[in-house]
Amino acid sequence: MKTVLVSIATAVTVSVMAAVHWSSDAIINALKQGDADKLSTYFDTFIDIKLPEKEEIKNVSKNQATIAIKSFFETAAIKGFEVTSQRELGGTKYMTGKLTSNGKTYNITLMMKSKGDEVTIITIRIG
Repeated sequence: MKTVLVSIATAVTVSVMAAVHWSSDAIINALKQGDADKLSTYFDTFIDIKLPEKEEIKNVSKNQATIAIKSFFETAAIKGFEVTSQRELGGTKYMTGKLTSNGKTYNITLMMKSKGDEVTIITIRIG
């Protein structure tokens, strides 16, 4: 009986980890493509945003956050993304990287939480 329970727990853990990994890959691909619309599908209901030369705004609705990120991506002409670090701490995943545009690089940090089998972005900081 113990073996069965351990096997079930292992299978569930692997499934959840695969789903979290897949979502992270999709987020990375959206950033690489400079696709704010695709990225915004992973936004939580409310998120915190910090954009270059602007104050951090807390608890921005998903719709407002989408507009702000889309505007930044278009204005900055974001063309690519490279992950520099990923880690998980207590159910929160952090990803840092570099957004690239025509001749300029922006540092970006994403904070993400797991909600069931999905990953949602709760904070974006770009500087």
